[in-house]
Amino acid sequence: MSEIEVFHKQLDEATAFIRSQTDFKPTIGIILGTGLGSLVDGIEMVATVDYDKIPHFPVSTVESHAGRLLLGHLRGKAVICMQGRFHYYEGYSFQQIAFPVRVLKALGMETLIVSNAAGGLNPNFKPGDIMLIKDHINFFPGNPLIGANDNQWGDRFPDMYEVYNRHYQSLAKEVALEQKLRLQEGVYLGLTGPCLETAAEYRMFRGFGADAVGMSTVPEVLAAHHQHNKILAFSIITDMGLPDAMHPCSLEDVIGTASRTEPLLRDLIAGCVEKM
Repeated sequence: MSEIEVFHKQLDEATAFIRSQTDFKPTIGIILGTGLGSLVDGIEMVATVDYDKIPHFPVSTVESHAGRLLLGHLRGKAVICMQGRFHYYEGYSFQQIAFPVRVLKALGMETLIVSNAAGGLNPNFKPGDIMLIKDHINFFPGNPLIGANDNQWGDRFPDMYEVYNRHYQSLAKEVALEQKLRLQEGVYLGLTGPCLETAAEYRMFRGFGADAVGMSTVPEVLAAHHQHNKILAFSIITDMGLPDAMHPCSLEDVIGTASRTEPLLRDLIAGCVEKM
């Protein structure tokens, strides 16, 4: 079989299994990042599906990533939520990282909302801030679109104009204002991890124009943009990467800050979903 035929066979088997568990048809997908798993509070659950039961689906190996698909209603909208995502540093290929986004599209997803935990580079930020992602820099050593292209899914050479939907960005700012939430905005730089960055690297990335840095999001967003989904994305700033004011940072610190800020992001996402 050709590469595209293999992809469609795996996609069909994964979506067929999920549809065998529920006939629910979501239009909004949500990917939850490190420490953000309980953002699902507020979803009126219809069905849950464990990743390890879905054919060809990767399995989360990172602490705080539960590894389940959650389907239900949030503020009256049909959503499918990935409680746990996949990272290049776990040993997955970019195509494997993007595969769940392809599955969500096949199930009916039109809009993708992405969240992550990130290190802040902008000196105007502080831990606990929420940043609206307005653009990104791909510092990964690859791209999920490398390989044979299926023109029925997307263009061979996708235009990267307005990857993050401007209307949804305006919507997020409107909701944040209503909720009296200070919403930062900026450029997210994605790179491999799993180690955090050195002071010299933080200085370099800030020079590139990045406001936050993390180890996810870009591969999924590239796949979603390729397949013509509308995208809205947020980072919780869990620590600061200021090269002249460095301090030790642990996973526990990251998860702790993300967990404390999580209720604010949960309400922000719910408010955005309601207005979509």
